[in-house]
Amino acid sequence: MWQRIQTLYLAVATGLVVALFFCVKSFSLGPGGTHVDELKYIQFFPYLTLLILVSLLQLIALGSFNVRVLQMRTAVLSGLLLIALQAWLAVDYFTAADGVVFKWTAIFPILAAILDFMAARNILRDQLLVESISRLRSRKKNHKI
Repeated sequence: MWQRIQTLYLAVATGLVVALFFCVKSFSLGPGGTHVDELKYIQFFPYLTLLILVSLLQLIALGSFNVRVLQMRTAVLSGLLLIALQAWLAVDYFTAADGVVFKWTAIFPILAAILDFMAARNILRDQLLVESISRLRSRKKNHKI
């Protein structure tokens, strides 16, 4: 399981997604540049719902290494949901008030999505390799008979 690069990509992406449960998305600056209010990702219910769904998909993709097709599909679906989350964060960023400052953790979803797509690509490569080897074995077996 851990000897494949796609598992490492999925593990890092899962770590980034889980980190969003504990990170601060943005904070408001008061007079004099002091922190007035910190907003976490889990305080906004749609973000929390997306984070829970993506976390479950990431864990399914990480644990289903024996079923490559399921692993690839869940990684791609998780990546698409992470891109949607990143787009939503971008809309929030551009429509935020003047005193709101976004933290650098706001780029975690796009990093995790890139890692998910890289993992899906490597999973597909492994699946094609296994299919070609099995096709060669069946051809060799049929040739002997």
